[in-house]
Amino acid sequence: MSDVKTVFGSLASFQKGGIQVIADDPKNYVFSNVFDVASKAKPYERVAVGKNFEYVIECLRTEGTSPWYTADHDEFALVMDGMVEVELQKLGPSQAAAGGKDGAILVKGDPGGPRMGRIVCHRGHMALLPKGNAYRFKSARPGVVIIQTVQGELTIQRWAEICETRSAPV
Repeated sequence: MSDVKTVFGSLASFQKGGIQVIADDPKNYVFSNVFDVASKAKPYERVAVGKNFEYVIECLRTEGTSPWYTADHDEFALVMDGMVEVELQKLGPSQAAAGGKDGAILVKGDPGGPRMGRIVCHRGHMALLPKGNAYRFKSARPGVVIIQTVQGELTIQRWAEICETRSAPV
């Protein structure tokens, strides 16, 4: 058995991997790297890097302060690199939640309800983004977050740009 070395990437230092297909068509497989995707993304673009039916994993480059978001379902954010603060706030009485829409939507203006708290996350920490409430991210330096959610109007699909579909050089 060969020695396997696990190397954790970061936005500042990653090696884009590849696939090695033995006896199949490489087009049956895809491979993407969240650090590579985030390095080319604008802050807080929600780029899909994984999909299973209506569910997606979105990759976000965190940098500065995001807009306020809400969703009609729980979402989960996992910090892959950096330190991110997640602010949570109730929506105001005149602000509707996502109203049956899939995925995250932008909150119009600032949330009018009471503050719920904040979560400070470092690499490997996960935060629940609760259904029907507002959240936003703050990051002093560029970082990477992946969000488990449902595909929605803010989900950006760049499959042709981000997926590796050919065998990696041997």
